[in-house]
Amino acid sequence: MLVSATPPEDPIRCTSSGCTITNSYGTFPDRSTCRAEAAAFPTSEEELVWVVGNATKSGRKMKVATRFSHSIPKLVCPDGEEGLLVSTKNMKRIVRVDQQAMRMTVEGGVTLRQLIEEAAKAGMALPYAPYWWGVTVGGMLGTGAHGSSLWGKGSAVHDYVVAMRIVSPGGPGDGYARIRTMDVSTNSSHAEMDAVKVSLGVLGVISQVTLQLQPLFKRSLTYSIKNDSDLGKQAINFGNQHEFADILWYPSQQKVVYRIDDRVTLDAFGNGLYDFTPFRSTPSLILALVRSTEELQECLNDADGKCNSAKLVSSTLETNAYGLTNNGIIFTGYPVIGYHDRLQSSGTCLGSLQDGLITACPWDPRVKGEFFYQTTFSVGLSMVKNFIEDIQQLIALEPKALCGVELYNGILMRYVTASSAYLGKQEDAIDFDITYYRSKDPLRPRLYEDVLEEIEQMALFKYNALPHWGKNRNVAFDGVIKKYKRAQEFLKVKEMYDPLGLFSSEWTDQVLGLKEGVSIVRDGCALEGLCICSQDAHCAPNKGYYCRPGKVYKEARVCTRISSKT
Repeated sequence: MLVSATPPEDPIRCTSSGCTITNSYGTFPDRSTCRAEAAAFPTSEEELVWVVGNATKSGRKMKVATRFSHSIPKLVCPDGEEGLLVSTKNMKRIVRVDQQAMRMTVEGGVTLRQLIEEAAKAGMALPYAPYWWGVTVGGMLGTGAHGSSLWGKGSAVHDYVVAMRIVSPGGPGDGYARIRTMDVSTNSSHAEMDAVKVSLGVLGVISQVTLQLQPLFKRSLTYSIKNDSDLGKQAINFGNQHEFADILWYPSQQKVVYRIDDRVTLDAFGNGLYDFTPFRSTPSLILALVRSTEELQECLNDADGKCNSAKLVSSTLETNAYGLTNNGIIFTGYPVIGYHDRLQSSGTCLGSLQDGLITACPWDPRVKGEFFYQTTFSVGLSMVKNFIEDIQQLIALEPKALCGVELYNGILMRYVTASSAYLGKQEDAIDFDITYYRSKDPLRPRLYEDVLEEIEQMALFKYNALPHWGKNRNVAFDGVIKKYKRAQEFLKVKEMYDPLGLFSSEWTDQVLGLKEGVSIVRDGCALEGLCICSQDAHCAPNKGYYCRPGKVYKEARVCTRISSKT
């Protein structure tokens, strides 16, 4: 049962009355349903040019959609109901493989899994990538997706792009669509390349991407578990000591899992495989039981229950080596040595077999399973120690507060480097990836909601952190464009590529500072990060949650549970 799964639904659904689009979790931060008049599924660059040209000629808004749609924000939503969704689902060809130059050209809809596998067949490797298979090349570039490393050019996929082709609106002389070509060998296209490498989908549709790869290599991976007392100091140095280093932090358990991960010679013995346990297909009955248990714990404010469940989750992952095996079958001990393509990413719950939802990805909205938010941001290395120590101060005051995060495998800390991309990382940093419970009722507060909100605001405002473009709640994007030194240069390219804003939406205009911010102020808005509370009504006073200052970061305004209003 664990090797098959019903694949996720296409995020685009069309009927005679129009189309809707959502993400793989079934809803966006404001729980809106995004609608469009029609959807197009081009199978080649030629068809894509026709689609974009036809829409441009009629002045129709467009948005690019991918096969799996794993971004949380509303990047794929067109304005109004007359827009067009352009899916790259069928643009999945490997265009060219150049083993001599160590380059591969692919269409924008190629998935990470396909890219990794095809590169390995040619004896090549993409050195760094997200850990999750279910993203496309165009999607990774649109959101600045990355793996974990401070070595080489760093862990962002877009920093290994050497050439691109993007289809954007044109004039009558272009047939209303223009193929723009960029290549790092052409000095005149550098500025445009730095804009397109992280584009948020507002510049057009990425049709082809050429990546600079490396010869396929082997890695040696060991997970080492330690106390978190010196994490602030260790986190800064650890990324320089190991090429593929990352850290799993369980703050309420005061425990850290260090990933000691480096290249080894090709003759090193081992054929290890990474099949991360939470990314495997899971029986839907088990998913329903786990979700029901967490809902009950939330309803009863059962912090002890959450902490006990979290310890069970972390110990189970530890016992099962986080999904690692030494030979693809069993785990016999560390280090796990294997080829890079077998260790860098996983996602077997995306399997193509149909089993009627007996098993599924844990977050598949068609079953009762995980329903969560992800707050993800990058804190500059120079400030990481202080940020970690601030979180530890919070945990000293509320020791059980992050047990709910530990139910979702703790805080994942990945290393990222400064990028030339205009909307890429501005400095070397650690990316903190925090996943936590989300209620099906948008007006129901979460247990220890205030602690997570304080960490979120502390990172964004005290430590000037940058949010991950493909994750986060609305509050992370309010005024965010001011944090990017070359934002105006990005906007200049945007104006050149799409002067009518056909690939823009109200949401992207808000994020880019072209319209008022993304905050939505109304009763209960702070519960789901649509706003930062400024009055009690923004929380849930009828359920005992009031707007109060933070405990460590006093400037924060968070929804705090108190027994009586004070």
